[in-house]
Amino acid sequence: MAQLTVLEPEGMYPDTILEQEVLGPAVDVLHGGAPHTESLDMLPDDLCARVDGLLVFRHWLRPQHIARFPKLKVVVRMGVGYDRLDRAACAARGITVCNVPDYGTMEVADHAMSLVLSLTRGVILHHDLQRESPPAAWRYVDSPLIKRAQEQGFGIVGLGRIGTAVALRAKAFGFKVRFFDPYLPNGVDRALGIQRARTLEELMRGSDILSIHVPDTRTTRGLIGAKELAWLPQGAVVVNTARGTSLDINALEAALRSNHLAGAGLDVIPVEPPVDPVPGLLAAYRAKEEWLKGRVVITPHSAFHTPHAWDDIRRKSAETMRDVLVLGLDTNVIRPDQD
Repeated sequence: MAQLTVLEPEGMYPDTILEQEVLGPAVDVLHGGAPHTESLDMLPDDLCARVDGLLVFRHWLRPQHIARFPKLKVVVRMGVGYDRLDRAACAARGITVCNVPDYGTMEVADHAMSLVLSLTRGVILHHDLQRESPPAAWRYVDSPLIKRAQEQGFGIVGLGRIGTAVALRAKAFGFKVRFFDPYLPNGVDRALGIQRARTLEELMRGSDILSIHVPDTRTTRGLIGAKELAWLPQGAVVVNTARGTSLDINALEAALRSNHLAGAGLDVIPVEPPVDPVPGLLAAYRAKEEWLKGRVVITPHSAFHTPHAWDDIRRKSAETMRDVLVLGLDTNVIRPDQD
């Protein structure tokens, strides 16, 4: 076999020792210029001309970028989501697209539960109140947010790896767990000891907590808007640690302002990083507007983050590239029509 070249253009790690070890001597593993190169457009042409495999984390891969890599055979998205990759353009060139679906599962599930518990146990509320000047009285505050876990329905939209991990955690806390996922076979509910909703509406009408765990696809974009949020019980809490495109953030703001929803926890928003004008809810949150006190917590798409998760991304991405580019396997391959 001719020598192959794999490029990790962002310089995410200080060396390529691990990648070289995994991929073996038949592959040259290269960094692409300065760390965190802003765009694939910034790479030199002679480097692009050598590349057989591309490891992508933050970069967008659009047709104009693909055209720069005449030998490209495999792209591995170093993460779960693959919405930054133009899969149709890759398919037209015969380029195989893969992701890394099994990293960060525990971290994101833990983060989702942290958002739920910090809101429904009043942690955020009392934290905000005790930092006022002068601080609030040294006592609890009644709030629609604060309820016993065992009295609440916990709805999960999308029961993939992370959704399942959240279901098990919520079940352990005593929440009444249900899920909606039309792509799963019968019997998953029985295996996990939770309940299945036949429709999204059925799920939401019984969910005091709604946790979203769907990818960014044609069928999930705009999945939950004003109509769907209105199905939730009065005083419900919405948490999204998946993709911001599935939840209408303006409808979420309206439901919070009307007090139909008691709170929300977001690790994702529709456009990341946010650009001006930022969504109204994010602007109000940053301005510490009084009506949001204790009701909303936002984190910057950081749910996946631990040193262990970064290690997983690195190793599992290299292993996927080896399996597909070198060994000809179908590990983590995303079909062009997989949406």
